Amino acid sequence: MRSIAGTRPFFSSLKKLTPIARQPPRYFRFYSQSRMASITVHNSLKPGPPVPFVPKTDGKISWYACGPTTYDLSHLGHARNYLSNDIIRRIFQDYFGYEVNFVMNYTDVDDKIIIKARRQRLLDLEKEKSYTPEQLRELVSKAFQAYAQSNLPLLVTQGQPELDENNYQARKDAAYGQVLAGGTLSGEGRPGDAEAKIKMHLNNMDSAAKSLQTSSGFDGAEDILLPYLDSLYKETIDTSDQTIFTDLTQRMEKAFNDDMAALNVLEPTAVTRVTEYVPQIVSFVEQIIQKGFAYEADGSVYFDIGAFEKAGNTYARLRPESRNDKALQEEGEGSLSKSSGGQKKRDADFALWKRSKPGEPYWPSPWGQGRPGWHIECSVMASDKLGDNMDIHSGGIDLAFPHHDNELAQSEAFFHQCGKGEHTWVNYFLHMGHLSIAGSKMSKSLKNFQTIQDALATTYTARNMRIVFLMGRWNDGVEISGDMRKQADNWENTVDNFFTNIKAKLAEVDAPTDGVKYLSLTGAGNSLIEDIEQAKKDLDAALRNSFDTPGAMQVILRLVRNANIYMNDKAKSSNLQPVEAAARWVTKIVGIFGLDATAKPPYDGLGWGSSSATAAADVDPQTAIKPYAAAYEKVKADVQSLHLSASSIQSALEHSPDAEFAEVEKSGEKDVEKLALPYLRATSRLRDELRAVAPTLASEPQIKQAVLALSDRIRDYDLTDLGVQLDDQTDKPSLIKFVPAAKLIAAREEKASQLAEKAKQKEEARKAREKAEEEKWTKAKVAPQDMFKDDPKYTEWDADGLPTKLAEGGESVPKSQAKKLKKDWDRQKKLHEEYLAKFGGKA
Repeated sequence: MRSIAGTRPFFSSLKKLTPIARQPPRYFRFYSQSRMASITVHNSLKPGPPVPFVPKTDGKISWYACGPTTYDLSHLGHARNYLSNDIIRRIFQDYFGYEVNFVMNYTDVDDKIIIKARRQRLLDLEKEKSYTPEQLRELVSKAFQAYAQSNLPLLVTQGQPELDENNYQARKDAAYGQVLAGGTLSGEGRPGDAEAKIKMHLNNMDSAAKSLQTSSGFDGAEDILLPYLDSLYKETIDTSDQTIFTDLTQRMEKAFNDDMAALNVLEPTAVTRVTEYVPQIVSFVEQIIQKGFAYEADGSVYFDIGAFEKAGNTYARLRPESRNDKALQEEGEGSLSKSSGGQKKRDADFALWKRSKPGEPYWPSPWGQGRPGWHIECSVMASDKLGDNMDIHSGGIDLAFPHHDNELAQSEAFFHQCGKGEHTWVNYFLHMGHLSIAGSKMSKSLKNFQTIQDALATTYTARNMRIVFLMGRWNDGVEISGDMRKQADNWENTVDNFFTNIKAKLAEVDAPTDGVKYLSLTGAGNSLIEDIEQAKKDLDAALRNSFDTPGAMQVILRLVRNANIYMNDKAKSSNLQPVEAAARWVTKIVGIFGLDATAKPPYDGLGWGSSSATAAADVDPQTAIKPYAAAYEKVKADVQSLHLSASSIQSALEHSPDAEFAEVEKSGEKDVEKLALPYLRATSRLRDELRAVAPTLASEPQIKQAVLALSDRIRDYDLTDLGVQLDDQTDKPSLIKFVPAAKLIAAREEKASQLAEKAKQKEEARKAREKAEEEKWTKAKVAPQDMFKDDPKYTEWDADGLPTKLAEGGESVPKSQAKKLKKDWDRQKKLHEEYLAKFGGKA
């Protein structure tokens, strides 16, 4: 590959990857050993129900996936796409046993990259200038008006005074209030991308208006300054030094790779970058011109759709209904191509090569200095890696037109041979459904996204995010809701608890946890064995049905629930082999789905990895067990300090776990959980004996209280902080479970918070009762004859103290009012009598 002048290729670790044949052992292919049963897949080239999947070469799949445009951080919409690709790829490789050659590109030359890198450079240069506060204010004001004119024209209608930070709010409310309230610009239908874009622009204007009001200068005004400065100075940027662009793309490529690693997405077999393929792209375009399917116009080269179709080829085979959509066509050409200078034969013709204008990167070509069009890059790089025909091409559904349709057209044009009919470049096109936010596609350009980094730091774990997407069909659009998150959380908790419980049960009976010999058990009348076999068949059917992961997830959940019922049945629970077989099969499937970042094929472990359970090959047993041994020694010392004479306590104290640990270490065991068990069993036994002896200490309440307090501390603090949960059992040792410490600590804190709140409410209720009681007896002190005497509304009373004349007007008390007063007098009489009876007339 020739190096390109002016570039600094970024060779990541992915660059040197070679194709990896990940062929699982034969026994691992479940129901797919011969792949005789058909796999079906939704193929965008053949709309309708799934079609049979037949690769070019039996046992092998060639696959090209559109990668990221490296100009910004990746968001959840990208996670949806790349996780879906990864899940399908893992199913092909690790379930059906295919060898997958998975190629992915990085788009590191693109209009969005050019604009972002150039604008940031211009802003940095602008900040270096010496502005007076008045000059800086004038600059931001002009940018403010220009931004509104370009993006929010209703703010600057003709005849209105000049827009400024003072009249902005009123104009915003008048022009776009309906959109801000959740409506549409037209007043009809549901809000979509247009409304999302308006809100994004208004947010930028809000920030700039605040900056102007507070004279903050550049702070808060950057989003409106970037396009304004670009409009003024873009042609002044020297792009012969392309580091202005490569610095951005290399940084974003690394961030993308870090995100994918954090999400447990498999590395591609090979990756490609546009900047490393420019000579090949030029040659590819020359070949298309020679075949009569492209033409040069003023330094740019355009694909000739008319000539392509006249030769018997089909254009827009993926989205024929969109072929005349000018908005999509313009988006596909890029925002810098609106004034590219070349005269196209027809509006739908698209750029294969773009003449570079001042302020844009450039490479030499027969047509002058220029750069590749967006669509051509994938045709060239995919064809270079996979040849003139590939099994699978994949990407987000939003790329179907024009990007993928144009890819198909230019690639089929390149490989076209007269008299041989249409060339098939891609056999199966897989389009991942996009992720929506309030009805709009999650998009960097709309700024309605949450980055993957932020999501993993705040609201998701990598496993939880993958589960969310597994719960939906890969080719369906998805809008993440609270219900969807709750469903995913419940699924994860159910499976996690199942793994925790079966591992604890097996450890309790000292069962060998290196696995059952086989997963197809037999046994007359054993319903769980039958459930396992049925689950295998049901899951196989789901995965063959265009990778129906929602159906597969339900199969797993159903088996786990049946296994839990079996495990909790006292009549059956003595035989754990069927439950272990179910758990190991579920472990394999969740491993295949990528839900365990610590696991590798053929996924023969039990359960998925957590922060408290590691199986690292280089773990030092002595180091690994230090926290558990320290906890045991602390508990042992605290029990000894109680000076309890019970023989069971003394026996437990005399038992040392060191010998048991030495045997486990000698066996070569590296699993921290298994290494820690001798010390955890010894600690748990001491606690069990404390609980057993506590009832015998009734005559020594202080010692009894100390014993119970120590027992609670061991469970709630000493072991919880190590990620160990003890479940008390009747007439049996406590069950030892490994649970992430953070989860246990959070539960402990939540319980403490609830107890504190309950105590607070109880104290408040007590005070309220005391206050009510005090107010009651204060009122009861007053004799009924005196209760109305101090009321200024009355001037005369009878012998019992009941009012007879009103102060206002000197009239007699009306009968209806007198009747009510008498009822009040009777109640007070009764209350006063209670007071006299209780307190004997004391004040």
